[in-house]
Amino acid sequence: MTTLEPGQTAYVQHPTARFMLSHPAHLVAQGFGSGLSPLMPGTMGTLFAWLSYNVLSVRWPSTFDSINWLIIVAVGFVAGIWVCGKTGRGLGIPDHGSIVWDEIIAFWLVLVLLNPASFVTQLWAFLWFRVFDIVKPPPIRYFDRRLKNGFGVMWDDLLAAFYTLLLFALWRTL
Repeated sequence: MTTLEPGQTAYVQHPTARFMLSHPAHLVAQGFGSGLSPLMPGTMGTLFAWLSYNVLSVRWPSTFDSINWLIIVAVGFVAGIWVCGKTGRGLGIPDHGSIVWDEIIAFWLVLVLLNPASFVTQLWAFLWFRVFDIVKPPPIRYFDRRLKNGFGVMWDDLLAAFYTLLLFALWRTL
């Protein structure tokens, strides 16, 4: 018998393109399909964030400047609480692996605050963000285990972004 976590339903929906396309919240929460990857969906969501950030920033630099990106991240965080919560309920697992909007928003924040940055710097940011998101050093693990709603899904990745930015701030001071 499987033990259910708080907020988890007895039925777990398998993430499919049909499910993702059944509601706009699912489409966003599952990173426009990047979260449906059978291998490392969180990493695929972060790659999507990296690619989309650079494409949008290069294609429309005056529209996607730092201030506008920070507004997008803030609005995306608030909206993410709802879209990730709704998608988690629909899947039957509050923080299902296919939900990657939290990685996208958090990594956009990292990129906004690091830029202008070289490809190598962005690559290191990507790698460190993934390490912090996967390992979940304290207090990330604490919040990941205790907050299972949409806010919890979004919050632990924001902390991983903070750790990544803190690491770069320390590195730049050396």
